[in-house]
Amino acid sequence: MVYAVLSVFVGSGLGALLRWWLGLRLNAVFSTVPLGTLAANLLGAYMVGVAIAFFTLKAGLPSEWRLFVITGFMGGLTTFSTFSAEVVSLLAQLQFGWAFVAASVHLFGSLLLTGLGMWSARALLVAH
Repeated sequence: MVYAVLSVFVGSGLGALLRWWLGLRLNAVFSTVPLGTLAANLLGAYMVGVAIAFFTLKAGLPSEWRLFVITGFMGGLTTFSTFSAEVVSLLAQLQFGWAFVAASVHLFGSLLLTGLGMWSARALLVAH
């Protein structure tokens, strides 16, 4: 149990640091749609797809690795609450078009990249 807790704790801290760094680097690029949050969510969507496929194919790995990567790192990296706050902020500013664009790109981009991550990991892992 201690290793499981440490796996989630360390993974989430590292994921949150990457999310923070992406926000610092990318949010100022395009002021209407915070690209750091978008990058964190899309990167996380792809990476969780890869991780799901990887851990499915490598079922014998210790469960702490899955907890570290999926629950911890991906949980710290992806940020639905920040995304929600940013879209609501756009709505409050009456920027309905940008709110729709932001919500659509986050949702459909995340779904697409999760599927792509699962497909690419399976293709790479099964080939070897």
